Amino acid sequence: MVLMLGSYEPTVWNVGWSPGTRILAVLVSGYHRQVINGLPSSVPRIVSSHDNQGACPSFSLSGDRLNSLNAVARQVFGRNVDMVFPARGGKALISGSGAEAGNWVTDRAAQSTESFRLADTPLAGEAGLDDAVRKGYLREATPADARNWQMAAAAAQGAGDVPPVYGGTKPRPVRMYHAYVVLKPFTLPAGLYGAHSATFFVPKGVPRPKGPLGHSTLYDFNTLSCAGVACRH
Repeated sequence: MVLMLGSYEPTVWNVGWSPGTRILAVLVSGYHRQVINGLPSSVPRIVSSHDNQGACPSFSLSGDRLNSLNAVARQVFGRNVDMVFPARGGKALISGSGAEAGNWVTDRAAQSTESFRLADTPLAGEAGLDDAVRKGYLREATPADARNWQMAAAAAQGAGDVPPVYGGTKPRPVRMYHAYVVLKPFTLPAGLYGAHSATFFVPKGVPRPKGPLGHSTLYDFNTLSCAGVACRH
């Protein structure tokens, strides 16, 4: 058996197999850091992610984005993919019957998942945001935070050379998807893309967070500026 494993998020692949199964090689792709755990050192493996700028082409295992898999498989292994087994609940079960084996085999040198975490590196994505809330770097935003931004932005913009509108004009909508208020100096977690993106309000006197926004949006009360995807519309 040859495995092609892929995940956008930072992932530790804890590999186990049923007695009698032989894993010949493993290719892992993804955007962020990927680690293989549990396989004997004798099994060839390639880890080629965006973060490590791997030599092999990347691929996605999203349900509607499988068109790159066969091309990568042919380039690396000389044949097409036999079957795709999507992960569910953090586990990918490769079984023709769909039934789990009674006992899994792993290499005795397998390490704990936590041991792969880089020291002093914040958790990624939603886990990183939850951790920042627990540690007091962030708090969840409320509709009042959005209204305060709308009023501050309107006051800074002024009336301008625009005729009055009967009934008034509506303020520009504020994105409140996974919205947080930054409370103190903070580094944004990695992986704030797509469904894992967020919205940040930075109050006056609080520095703008470091790190890439990804697909997130940031409203900065210090400069009354908006940065990120929601500011482009």
